[in-house]
Amino acid sequence: MALKTYKPTSPGRRGMTGGTFEEITKSKPEKALLVSLKKNAGRNNQGKVTVRHRGGGAKRKIRIIDFKRDKLGVPGRVAAIEYDPNHSANIALIFYADGEKRYILAPSELHVGDTIKAGEGAEIKAGNALPMGLMPSGTVIHNIEMQRGKGGQMVRSAGVSAQLMTKEGEYVLIRLPSGEMRRIRSECYATVGQLGNAEHRSIKLGKAGRSRWLGIRPTVRGTVMSPRDHPHGGGEGKTPRGLPGPKTKWGKPALGYKTRKNKPSDKLIVKRRGK
Repeated sequence: MALKTYKPTSPGRRGMTGGTFEEITKSKPEKALLVSLKKNAGRNNQGKVTVRHRGGGAKRKIRIIDFKRDKLGVPGRVAAIEYDPNHSANIALIFYADGEKRYILAPSELHVGDTIKAGEGAEIKAGNALPMGLMPSGTVIHNIEMQRGKGGQMVRSAGVSAQLMTKEGEYVLIRLPSGEMRRIRSECYATVGQLGNAEHRSIKLGKAGRSRWLGIRPTVRGTVMSPRDHPHGGGEGKTPRGLPGPKTKWGKPALGYKTRKNKPSDKLIVKRRGK
């Protein structure tokens, strides 16, 4: 996707950029693959805000995307490349030979009319999904499973890809976009190719209202709040914190405080991501 700029007819337009959507071939989604989306504005099932600065935004519907790629051995034809408001990457509508329709994440090399396939017999071609143990070293991949049958969980954003480095017995070693090196079971599936819409990260919103369309509400600094609303608040004029180190809104240490729990999959990390 190329980027377009706007004439500076207002301060908000100056510096604003947007996508041209030139690779999008179908504007209306497939009705059978839509689900209604109820907005929660960052609240949990108790109605309490667990993620701040969420709310509002344009109305959306969820496109059901096949992250598992469990349609094994059945060839499918790419019928359209579509925009998805819920993901940064574009999606591809697939018509399978048995009549079923599904959405998948669209790699940059995938075009309308191409044929894709999933399963152990699939060739190394963009859009095909197969076990990583059957791929040659150096293959560029995305939509990577961490447990067989659970579906792809990693490398799903616009323009990203991982690389299969080497095979080590029952495991393969992959390099993630962050630079992290991780082992994954060789029977886990991944999709070949780099995801499209790479220019997504270069888009400049330009004005606050465009963030509101995306459901992002304003972020307010703690120092300008009252003491009852934030530990940094209060005082006349611009005052120092008066606390040992910055704190979150709930009084927990904000910087350098370890919050990550020990996960069983941590032992499979060979090299942590770069700073």
